[in-house]
Amino acid sequence: MESIKQKLVQLGFAQVDGEDHFLRVAVPSEHLYETARALRYEWDIPFDFLIDIVGMDFGDSLGVIYRLNSSQSPQSIIELKTTTPDRDNPLLYSVHDLWQSAGLYEREVYDFFGIGFINNPDMRRLFLRSDWYGYPLRKDYNADPAYNPIPYDNEEIDDMERIRKIEIHDGKPVTTISQRFKTTDYVLNFGPQHPSTHGVLHLRVALDGEIIKDIDPNFGYIHRGIEKMSESYTYPQILHLTDRLDYLSGTINRHGLCLCCEKALELDVPERAHYIRTIIDELTRIASHLLGWGCMCMDMGAITAFTYGMRDREKIMDIFEETSGGRLMVNYSVIGGVKDDIHPNFQRRVKAFIPYMRAMLKEHHLLFTGNPIARGRMKNVGCLTKEQAISLGATGPVGRASGWSNDVRKIAPYAAYSHAKFDEVIRQGGSAFDRYMARLDEIEESLKIIEQLVDAIPEGAYAAKTKAVIRLPEGEFTQRVENARGEYDVYINSKGDKSPYRIKFRSPSLPLVNCLPFTVIEEKIADLMMVGGSLDYVIPCIDR
Repeated sequence: MESIKQKLVQLGFAQVDGEDHFLRVAVPSEHLYETARALRYEWDIPFDFLIDIVGMDFGDSLGVIYRLNSSQSPQSIIELKTTTPDRDNPLLYSVHDLWQSAGLYEREVYDFFGIGFINNPDMRRLFLRSDWYGYPLRKDYNADPAYNPIPYDNEEIDDMERIRKIEIHDGKPVTTISQRFKTTDYVLNFGPQHPSTHGVLHLRVALDGEIIKDIDPNFGYIHRGIEKMSESYTYPQILHLTDRLDYLSGTINRHGLCLCCEKALELDVPERAHYIRTIIDELTRIASHLLGWGCMCMDMGAITAFTYGMRDREKIMDIFEETSGGRLMVNYSVIGGVKDDIHPNFQRRVKAFIPYMRAMLKEHHLLFTGNPIARGRMKNVGCLTKEQAISLGATGPVGRASGWSNDVRKIAPYAAYSHAKFDEVIRQGGSAFDRYMARLDEIEESLKIIEQLVDAIPEGAYAAKTKAVIRLPEGEFTQRVENARGEYDVYINSKGDKSPYRIKFRSPSLPLVNCLPFTVIEEKIADLMMVGGSLDYVIPCIDR
């Protein structure tokens, strides 16, 4: 990183801040693309993983923060910040040809900030309707319902599929319009009400007989504006919103926001709280993987497997309910620790669950994994290469099933993970079967972590004392955690108030849906739902 820092300084970038494995760089917009390309391909460490793109309204200008990481040096993070003073027609150059994840990220920034990206082949809104007026995350956005009355009719398919592309000709931006599908394509609708789309997701699928030739995911059917709401909520109030992003990883999401706030406050969290949080997170991971396993099996017709997965998951929900009062929404972590101490039965019930779950894992493999029909449906189907997974930003079990080591618990240990020994589950095939196996194997690793920590929970306080009104100091703060679907990041831009100026949650599920065009093309339509189940995305985490 030091050599990269020196090169950036030599290029004349005035603001190069950071140390060790983190750099924050202010790059003029005219040099953004060439700098990003150099970091991606030309310099010492290839920054081949685009973690996220954060849109910003700085008041006097609009801008974007690119958060970059390297699969070869996963502790290293570089943030490139660029701005444009033009609020009427803001334009930046696209980096979609450097990272395949950038296409959807740029559409998200365009949707909420109105920044167009030159040469991006698909400059549609991502979540909001094409006839929506204004850009909601701008500070000057007019939220009067008169500007955007509630529509009672469906959006026209032609409007949804009308693609804008911005190019520069003779020094001036020129916009061209085209349609997503050809008029000769046979296009089938899946969702948003289809039960097997794993959420309110609309897929437009072009077919040649039974073979999938193209697919276009459409989002926004349950968009709740959580990031916008957070700008007017206090930090403790935002916690309950994070539970409801990826609701199957709610405790982990909430933990991530708490850690980010605690880092900003330089708050000393008791070790007891770290241990309790880690155990709760791993129980959440197991519960999520059980539901993901059951749903994927049900996508292939195995209703019994879904019933077994839900049966075992209920054991974890009972443990949560006894300690926190919640089941799906546990609402347990708070800034400074946990809201209450663990129930007197907590350790006993957790220790009883470990051998039970190990026995049930054997049963799950006996029931379904060894079934020749199931293996035939999953093996060598929906394959994703390691290079594709990295470029798409497909973290979590999906990326690890393709051979990419990306577990944040190993890369940047937090809470009590440094006190537990466990293996990162890596497979090489990248198929639906590898993703299926990765989750079952991760359940065993989570059991190992819990087993090592449950009897080692330190005595003492379960939460640090905090002020009645929590104000984060002025600055930018980030935190990475590993939820059940991959890397979940929190970015906070604070002006020193009790509410964030800007908060951004990195959804691990958005890149997973973006994997569909790379995994289902040339596969049979009967395999679409099964491959989607193997990706295990959660739509409310995407529709933030």
